[in-house]
Amino acid sequence: MELRSLGQTDIQVSPLGFGAGHIGSDALSDQEASRVLHQALDLGIRLFDTARGYGLSEKRLGHFLKQRRHDVVLSTKVGYDVPGAKDWTFQAVAGGIDQALLTMQTDFIDIVHLHSCSKEILAQDDVIEALERAKQAGKVRLIAYSGDRDDLDYAVKTGRFDSFQTSVNLYDQRVLADSVPEIHRQQKGIIAKRPIANAPWRFDTRPVGQYVEPYWERAEQLDFPLEESSWLETALRFTVFEPGITSAIIGTANPEHLIRNVRLLEQGPLSPARVADLKHRFQEQDQNWLQQT
Repeated sequence: MELRSLGQTDIQVSPLGFGAGHIGSDALSDQEASRVLHQALDLGIRLFDTARGYGLSEKRLGHFLKQRRHDVVLSTKVGYDVPGAKDWTFQAVAGGIDQALLTMQTDFIDIVHLHSCSKEILAQDDVIEALERAKQAGKVRLIAYSGDRDDLDYAVKTGRFDSFQTSVNLYDQRVLADSVPEIHRQQKGIIAKRPIANAPWRFDTRPVGQYVEPYWERAEQLDFPLEESSWLETALRFTVFEPGITSAIIGTANPEHLIRNVRLLEQGPLSPARVADLKHRFQEQDQNWLQQT
């Protein structure tokens, strides 16, 4: 798989990243987790994205990938759930980084994100300062922000983050005209989360109460037919090859799904006419659809 530079940094990532939330489940055995992680590496995936809130994920990434650490770009998220520290404080961020280093059995973490904290928290400055100090100490290579909407806009305007993670997909396109151009102008990296919008085409009827429900509603209004068998391919190629997007992370515990996704991307970008049509339909129907957070 090709590698892309994350902004102006020397960190290179695969255009398809591995979302490691699923492997944090204790319903998944260690053997199954190891299998899917090594399958991802063997397929050329280099970016592995996790968080301290993803169960066993950090521990399993550290344990099963430590012998191939030089092949891996590790990304995690911090800011909360640190014993003895109030959430979203200097101590919580610094403590979360130190714990992640131990849990993932590594001397440094390539990318550390603040995990979707509000612009009000960012404005207090201490959480960003904690990241900056960790970077100065060599514990972190890049400091980043993961979030959406006004919080993302604020984070971008600070100019203090090296990269960003935000929702980008067929049904979350407004960010392409809002935050993405400014991030691209700053020559910072962008990791797209939810690049296939949690796959609303899986559902014949409205998935009431599930996270994917708003995306399912948007798909119907956009006249993106959910029964079309190629929507996974369309959605994935749309996001991964959008200018300014460095990598797109998809979570799975199924090696067959990894293989399928990599093969789809081997087909390259959608045609310019197809991309233009998908964007035009979104702009026509956009009903002040804010990013999913």
